[in-house]
Order: sequence, then C-alpha cells, then structure tokens
Amino acid sequence: RGSIDEHGKSLRHTRPVMCNTIWQGGKKNGKHLEHDEQPESKPKIKGTPQLEPWWGAGFSFSRGHFVVNVPYDAWLPMIFQGEEMSITIRGFSVGYDFYTPERSVCFHHYERKHEPAGYFYENKKRYDEDLSVVAMKRLLGIVRMNPEVDPSIWSHRDENIYGLGGVRTPETFYDTMGIDVVNKTVEKHMCHWVDNGKENGMHRVFTPYLRDNGMGIDYDKISYKFKDPKPEENDDEETEEDDDEKSNDDGEGEADDDSYEEEEEEEEEEQQQQQDDNYDEEEERQDDNYDEDGDQDD
Repeated sequence: RGSIDEHGKSLRHTRPVMCNTIWQGGKKNGKHLEHDEQPESKPKIKGTPQLEPWWGAGFSFSRGHFVVNVPYDAWLPMIFQGEEMSITIRGFSVGYDFYTPERSVCFHHYERKHEPAGYFYENKKRYDEDLSVVAMKRLLGIVRMNPEVDPSIWSHRDENIYGLGGVRTPETFYDTMGIDVVNKTVEKHMCHWVDNGKENGMHRVFTPYLRDNGMGIDYDKISYKFKDPKPEENDDEETEEDDDEKSNDDGEGEADDDSYEEEEEEEEEEQQQQQDDNYDEEEERQDDNYDEDGDQDD
C-alpha cells in the first residue's frame, strides 16, 4: 500500500539493502544466521546496482543459470529461517555476487487480513517435529556454519547438487564479512559500511576486483576484513536489565538502532541533498514522459 500506483508503477525512490544479520536459534535447532531489519533509503550510488553481501528471497532477479547452479535444497523440510543464508553462501561459493537495484520495483503483502490457511511451518505439529531439526543441521552443515557438529550426524544426500561450489569457500565469506561461526558472533553496524556509498564502502572497495570476464569479484585479491566501525555504540541487543539500568541512571529510554540511524541520516543529508534533489528531478521528468506516452501496457 502506497508503493505502487493504479497502473502498477512504483512510487518509491528508495530500496532496501541486505546487510543486517543476527544469530538466532538454540541448542535443539542450532544457532543460525538470519536477516534482521534492513535499511531502506535513497541510493547513495547512482547509475548502477549497488553491491551487498546477502541474497534476499523477497526479490531475486538473475539469469536463469543461478537457479540451475544454486537450486533450492529439496531435503530441507519445514525450513523458513536460514534459507536466505544458505542460498547466499552457496551462491557465493559458486562465484555469484549480489546487488541491490537502484530503485524498488517489486512489492508484496505481509498482512493476513483474510485469515489464510497459514504458513507451512505453522502446521509442523501435523508432521514429525524433528523434521525441521534434522533439516537445519543439514543446512548449517553444508555451508559450514556449525563446525561444532559432527558432519556424520546430518544427511549428505544429493550434496553434489545442493552443496557448495568450487570458486570460493564459506570461510572466505565469513572472514570477510566479520562472522565468527565458532563463537556465533557478527561484527555490528555492517550496514553503515555497505550502504554508505563512500570510497571506503563495500561497493567501491570490492568492485574494482571484478574479473575482466565479468564472472564475479576475485576475492583472492581482497584482504579486507570487516570490523565494527562503531564498537562503542550501544546496540539493540542489550539485555532488558541493561536497558532498565540505563533508564534509571539517566532518566531516558534506550538509544536503539533507530535513533542511531536517524543520526546517520542527518549527518549524510547535507552531503546527499543536492544529489538526491537532482535524482528526484530526473525521476519527475521520466514520470512526465511516462504520462505523456500513456500507460504503456503490454
């Protein structure tokens, strides 16, 4: 709602960036990475898609060979969270890189107004509850996210089809992106590195190493390892006790990531304002031309 007009044309000049992940899960299912809330803003880099570390299921657009080389694993019943991490790391190992488009062009509803039958995982009690546990061990094992688990206890069925490629290793991804699969930690504030559009941002640092034949970025030439640029900042993973303590001490609420994002936006607004205004003017000219030419339906 509010994202497209009556002709299905996008009304947004912003796009999300897949850069924010957290560890979730427990001993039964195993700790795994999943997407947290992602920033959505006007693109800092114009005229080209912008490099990002993670693949997202909400909008996946590529040549068809991607789903041939990185097919959905048929042996992961009752898996929802973890799917995007699996596709990302398997795709990375084959040699694929992921980009966010300059503008959002695809939307879907999350609301459930008409009480549908429910998501598949809401019906898991009708089946063997251990299905998802077994599947998660396989998912994590294939992408080497659970080195503490004996590989002999999870299924390797059709791993030649649903496994890793030979171009890059999962360890290269984890080391580069600040992910510790042993201690189950991530370096925080990655989005400020991925989405800043500056010379020290992910896109400008990594894309010069794109292979001459266009077949992905050559990570053998990259020694960069992401580290939290703001380790002193409080994060929204503070415990409730810490939050209560802070409220009692200074009489104020917690300084969460939302307030931090607002500060970052205010800082960059002055630098980006002229560029964004020019971008908006160009979009308006395109809209005017669109209106003059008609709906342009197929």
